[in-house]
Amino acid sequence: MAKPPSSSFERMLENNVEWAKEVEDEDPGFFNKSAKGQKPHTLWFGCSDSRVPESVITKSRPGDIFVHRNIANQVLLYDSNAISVLDYAVNHVGVENVVVVGHTHCGGVTHSLKVVQNGTAATLPHFSPALNQWLSPLIRFISSISIPKVDDPLTFLIEENVKNQVENVWQTETMQRVLREGKGPKGNKVRVHGWIYELETGHLRDLNVTRGPP
Repeated sequence: MAKPPSSSFERMLENNVEWAKEVEDEDPGFFNKSAKGQKPHTLWFGCSDSRVPESVITKSRPGDIFVHRNIANQVLLYDSNAISVLDYAVNHVGVENVVVVGHTHCGGVTHSLKVVQNGTAATLPHFSPALNQWLSPLIRFISSISIPKVDDPLTFLIEENVKNQVENVWQTETMQRVLREGKGPKGNKVRVHGWIYELETGHLRDLNVTRGPP
């Protein structure tokens, strides 16, 4: 008798077993080495969107990328969650790159733009209070900038959001210390970058807004 199709939950567990075997076959002892410590080269501030898995799209392995993801890849200076991740990654783990990654067709930016365009409310009624609160800084940011007459205003705003988050990262005490001292506590020359992931092509695009010490 044929085995009935497994649920997505069961498939994940099955896939994990296959993946772990493939990794260990390719690099014997990988997991034992990984368990002894991490030394990621990059901190990734990304969107929670399921279509933008950082390790997959950069062909990376466990231990390469330190990660913080949320809706619309925001780095808010009063968000202790994001700021503590930055502090730990730069000052204790010793990453060399901090990258803010947005993506085309971002739902958070799309819905925030709708609020601004409607001009009648500061929230979306079909969203929960928590989600509206989270998007409120993005809504204010979009309201504050002049949107040029372009064919794709959404992509323009997605890019502007990434640029704004790069600036937010740069203004943190963690990164200003790197600027003053020329490097992080681990001797790491840390730089902040802004990228866009294009869902249509699978490619990452550098916005060329890198900030870092001289």
